Amino acid sequence: MATTATAAPPRRRRGHRSHYPLWFYLPAGVVYGVLFIAPTIASFYFAFTRWNLSGTEFIGFENFALFFSEPYLFQGLVNTFVYGVLTSGLKVVLGLLLAVFLTSQIIARGYLRSVVFFPTLVSTVGVGITFTVLMDPGDGLVNQALALFGVDGPGWLTDPSLALISVALVDVWKGVGLATLIYIAGVVAIPQEYFEAARVDGATSAQRLRYITLPLMRPATATVIVLSLIGGLRSFDLIWAMTQGGPGFTSDVVASVIFKQYQAGFWGLSSAGNVVLFLIVAAFMVPLYWKLNRKEVDR
Repeated sequence: MATTATAAPPRRRRGHRSHYPLWFYLPAGVVYGVLFIAPTIASFYFAFTRWNLSGTEFIGFENFALFFSEPYLFQGLVNTFVYGVLTSGLKVVLGLLLAVFLTSQIIARGYLRSVVFFPTLVSTVGVGITFTVLMDPGDGLVNQALALFGVDGPGWLTDPSLALISVALVDVWKGVGLATLIYIAGVVAIPQEYFEAARVDGATSAQRLRYITLPLMRPATATVIVLSLIGGLRSFDLIWAMTQGGPGFTSDVVASVIFKQYQAGFWGLSSAGNVVLFLIVAAFMVPLYWKLNRKEVDR
């Protein structure tokens, strides 16, 4: 009796091959090369020179030696890491809580999402100038509001112990919308069957958050941590708009130290500082990014 032959299933390719030709990536590659690769190479070159508009002179590691002899560099490094860790930590916690709240069954959910995300769209310099006025120790609206409750408001930006923290809180207010948006995308991507099964088993809201939402939100959490920490370590514009590193040097970060060197005309020295900041951020973030992604792969 004849048997019917069945066609063998096609073999899967071991390697993933893109469906697009290489020239399709050329425009993005050119933009990336012009806006990132070329300036990075130029910064590394000028870091080893004494340069101005009239020419350059190669001086080796002299700029780096001078940069590390900066008297307030250590304080700037400490402030940089304090600022980065504080802002990223608050964005992770507040972003997660807001995302859980804004994905629940509440009235005007879409409007509230827009309100939370709106500060992200506002100019950083504009936010800095606005909050500088609001936090004025004498006529600022913040201290005037506290005075209504009998509280003597502090000098938010003039007190050396509060200036950096005050700027960090403004940074969180401005950037928590992006973290919330990422977390909302993560919450929406979780299959609802998990929550329905948990409700059937009698799990409370806190238990569903702990055992379902938080574990399945690890990719979103990793993204928020990486983006917010990189932004915090590189932060400059908001700090400069609100305190310019003051009072004194108490809110200086590495980026503001570099900018002050540039203002003084030490362009090669500021280029060396930019290289140092780039290496610091890379040395801190690459292992962290690898570790966060490794946890996802292990799962």
